[in-house]
Amino acid sequence: MKQFILAAALLLISASSFAQTQTWKADLAHSKVGFLVSHLVVSEVEGKFTDYTATLTTDANSKPEKIEAVIKAASITTDNEARDKHLKSDDFFAAEKFPELTFVSKSIKATGKNSYKVTGDLTMRGVTKTVTLDTKYNGQVKDPWGNIKSGWVATTTVNRFDYGLQWNKAIETGGLVVGKNVDISLKLEFGLQK
Repeated sequence: MKQFILAAALLLISASSFAQTQTWKADLAHSKVGFLVSHLVVSEVEGKFTDYTATLTTDANSKPEKIEAVIKAASITTDNEARDKHLKSDDFFAAEKFPELTFVSKSIKATGKNSYKVTGDLTMRGVTKTVTLDTKYNGQVKDPWGNIKSGWVATTTVNRFDYGLQWNKAIETGGLVVGKNVDISLKLEFGLQK
């Protein structure tokens, strides 16, 4: 009898914990997956991906527990058609062969009241590396239509050479046409799923 009561209690606790888990989906109309890389050493080029999904799982207090994202490589845009075509080619993302970039979190650690280190696996061009995102939670609100939204900002820097995005040319001063380090900036608005 005691074992039955203990098992029932554990089931109730487990069910209660599961019920408190919240799932959020990125609202693409109010989000941006952007990047910045140096060009000719003296300037910078910005770009973004326009086709992606991101799912955030939080506890009842909106503390992040897991995040997963899938980005379509062919959706890259830098507002320059020729450059975008080059970025989709085998010199960079090889978008036909490797159509998706993915991120799956492995750990999320609080670093302050509304800040976190989100560590996970980032896969580009078939190569997976562990990266850490410096993440800030901007809070949540109810929009005029009764939907619950939350805002998050995350940044990290990756070495594109690590992922096989190797193309480059040297300039006369010895620098490179395209920098090896890419700054990634995520500005995400999530909607709570009902």
